[in-house]
Amino acid sequence: DAVSVADKIGIDIEVVNFSQEYKEKVFSEFINEIKSGRTPNPDILCNSEIKFNAFLNHAISMGADKIATGHYAQIKETDGLYSLLKADDSTKDQSYFLYRLNQQQLSKSIFPLGKLLKKDVREIAKKEGLHNSDKKDSTGICFIGERPFAEFLNKYIENSPGPIKDEHGKIVGEHIGLMFYTLGQRQGLGIGGSKTSNGEPWFVAEKIIQENTLVVAQGHGHPLLYKDGLTAKKLHWIHGALPKKHWVYGAKTRYRQPDAPCEIDTIIGDSIEIFFGQKQWAITPGQSVVVYESNVCLGGAVIESAINKAQAPLSEKIVAA
Repeated sequence: DAVSVADKIGIDIEVVNFSQEYKEKVFSEFINEIKSGRTPNPDILCNSEIKFNAFLNHAISMGADKIATGHYAQIKETDGLYSLLKADDSTKDQSYFLYRLNQQQLSKSIFPLGKLLKKDVREIAKKEGLHNSDKKDSTGICFIGERPFAEFLNKYIENSPGPIKDEHGKIVGEHIGLMFYTLGQRQGLGIGGSKTSNGEPWFVAEKIIQENTLVVAQGHGHPLLYKDGLTAKKLHWIHGALPKKHWVYGAKTRYRQPDAPCEIDTIIGDSIEIFFGQKQWAITPGQSVVVYESNVCLGGAVIESAINKAQAPLSEKIVAA
């Protein structure tokens, strides 16, 4: 697509291979996280390590002042400080995937689509005669493509079967390996009804790594699927400064999720503890929690665990100190 578009509008194009950097910085980390039973988001790593690092540095070395990408987000500069803002098209906003960008990366980037609606972008492309104006939006993980997720992982990770148990410890099935499942997953569990079944679908509620056990619960509204908050690590704030604790912000624990009101309860080093105004569904270790103040993305961290207020492991450390 890039080659044909460049040819159509009459600009030169250079193809640069960053596959080795991608393998080392993104793919290897993805596989390691999967093996640990977590659910990583490679798009976030790809942005911070490849597009806005390896590619950005290459472009600058070739004499470029800035790079422009097709991300739906906005950058605002105030007195030399750069902020990452949501796109005007809330249905396409991609600031969630960009929260790990730093000041230098933002200062060298342009997001031309940030103030446009997707339908308007398609209309512009159509008027310019670009063949991909009606191309279907890409979804999923780029290096997996249309292949089933488990089929792809089997090339790198062996099956490790174990029991599937309900909330009472009763075995209701067998899983092929914890790494092939994610919290909140409904499809592909291979569980039929049971004598105690209430007829509702089963969802993955917990992965007990040390016991190689998958815990499931029936019904989207089952209490096991909801938690008060989370702990997260690899903390990154776009402005560098820490936000206020016990101040109401918005946060997403997955892409396309509406911002959920929350408070930052504890920050220790690169770890954070966040509690929500309402319990959140299927908070998933390995995914990222991204914090917002109105339409400004403040930063985020990688989720370590979903917790209830009675647990609060970081708070306990402060009390003990």
